Formats: sequence, C-alpha cells, structure tokens
Amino acid sequence: MNSAEYANLDAVERDHWYYAGKRKIVRGWLQRSGPPQPTQLLLDCGAGTGRFALEMEPFCRVLVLDDHEESLRLLRTRFRPDQILSLAGDQVPLPDNSLDYVTALDVLEHVPDDAAVVQGFHRLLKPGGLAVITVPASMALWSDWDEVLHHYRRYDRGQLRALFSDAQWEVLYLNYTNVVVYPAVWLVRKWRRLTARRGAPATGGEARTEDKLPPAWLNRMLQAIFVGLATVRVPFPFGVSLLLVARRRATSK
Repeated sequence: MNSAEYANLDAVERDHWYYAGKRKIVRGWLQRSGPPQPTQLLLDCGAGTGRFALEMEPFCRVLVLDDHEESLRLLRTRFRPDQILSLAGDQVPLPDNSLDYVTALDVLEHVPDDAAVVQGFHRLLKPGGLAVITVPASMALWSDWDEVLHHYRRYDRGQLRALFSDAQWEVLYLNYTNVVVYPAVWLVRKWRRLTARRGAPATGGEARTEDKLPPAWLNRMLQAIFVGLATVRVPFPFGVSLLLVARRRATSK
C-alpha cells in the first residue's frame, strides 16, 4: 500500500465497523476451532499496523510478517524484534511445520501468485494447524480503492476455494461476508467509476467512504450484523468479502 494508506488505516481501524468486525470474526473462529493456547504460535501475515496481532497476544505466542517498510516501522513500535519477520526472497524464514495458526486478513489479493502463498501456509503449519483467510469479493466492486491498495484481484467463492485443495486442506468454513451492505457498496463504487469517466476526481476531493467512521449508532449496528452473519452456514450468493477457515490435513489424501 502507499504510505498514506497506512496512516489512513491506523487512524480508523480500531473502531471502524469493518476492521473491528473483521478482527472479532477471526478471533471468534480461532477460539471456536482451537482455542489458542499460551504455548502455541500464530503468524499474522501482512500484519499491517499489527492491531490484530496485538489483540491475539493474550491468548498465544504471536509473530508478525510484512514486507512494506511503512508497516515494519509501525510494527517495530509495537512488537519485540524477535516477533517481526520479513520475507527472505519469497519465503517466510520459519521452519516447516512450525506454526499452529496462520492468519492472512485481506492479504492474498495483494500478491501476484496467491497459490504459492497458500502453499507456503501449508508448509509452515503443523498437521492440524489452522489457516483463517479473508479477501475482498466480487470484481463487480472493483474501484479506485482497489487500485490505491494495489490489489491484483477480488475473489469469488470458487476462486478462493480452488486455492485450498482437498488433498491438503479440510475447509471448515467458506462464505461471503458483508452481505447486507453489498448493494450500497456496489452503488457507491459504480457512481465513483461514472464520475471518474467524466473527468472529475472519483471521490469528489473528499475522503473515500472506506476511510470514514460512521456515526456511532450506525457503526455499532453494521458491526453487529457483519459479525453475526459470519458464522451462518447457508451459502450467501454475494458479499463484499469472503472468509475461509481451513485446517491442514495430517496426511495428504
């Protein structure tokens, strides 16, 4: 991401319904599928500002990984040096079968070869280890926001599922999230594309909707809906995001 985007993220993610809700959803799935123990090790990939990893420290040992200097500067203020990792070439500098949990919250869309990254998760996790993944969904929602954040793609359910082969993974949960706000997000982003084509700035010179904290009552309501629907087993046909929870198989099929 651009340097300014880290500042934007750090300013809003503690309280914004989407970011706070996403962290709560992932913590819930880790607790439900674990729960994490003090001796176990979690790697948060693409840790960004490190807020999610900080929230996990009371439950287990935590490592953070990022390869952007803006992120690393923030992480150095919040974690010990031995907790902070950066890529060695295109490899995570950890032994095989060394992790109990891997989280990647809106990370896969930033990398050219997402299949290789998932294969890396498989290498790092112990048999029975858990991966929790979130990604943005639906190319119909592609916008200036995706471009500023240097996304390669938005996913549909089949694309994300295909990265986690049955031979290597037991997929415990896969569904669209942020279902209720999908129509509003689609309209906002459609309007921004139309505005940009007419030569005006896509955001009208103001902060993007994604960077604004809604009124407190609306923020609480949106977070409750977001979190509440993130364990529903009925497959939703669309959503702004996708959530996948997968366990590494002890042996390949």
